[in-house]
Amino acid sequence: MTGSLKPKHQRLVLLVIAIIALIGAGLLAAWSLRSQASYFYLPEQMVADPPQVGRAVRLGGMVAPGSIETLEDGVTIAFTVTGREDSSVPVRFAGIVPDLFVEGSGVVAEGSLADDGTFVADNLLAKHDENYVPRELEGMSEHQAAKMAEETTVGL
Repeated sequence: MTGSLKPKHQRLVLLVIAIIALIGAGLLAAWSLRSQASYFYLPEQMVADPPQVGRAVRLGGMVAPGSIETLEDGVTIAFTVTGREDSSVPVRFAGIVPDLFVEGSGVVAEGSLADDGTFVADNLLAKHDENYVPRELEGMSEHQAAKMAEETTVGL
């Protein structure tokens, strides 16, 4: 015996090494993404089982009517997010508010829970309903809107 592996055994060793490398890469990716994942909470879930203070999460629900107020600095707003049940979570956000952000609309706030139970948002995502119509097409019939769309694409 010369001490070298047969070609059949060499392929088997290479296959085992490749499988171990793939499993290792998958475990490493899963471990690194674990800290990057943002969990999604509804208001009732956040009230019943709040996340750790400072942990990055998302809060989704409806902006309570009459709850939006601008604070003294003129940049920070405070509002309340409500859910299906009578649960509500106070939210504070400093920054530029999306155009679709209004009372009674859907919102997803990305941020973390503060010590006082207020959700401090770093980012707001406003949601519109499925019946969205651009301002230019409001009040037009379907035929008129189609004609306008045709006229605007003729020169393209």
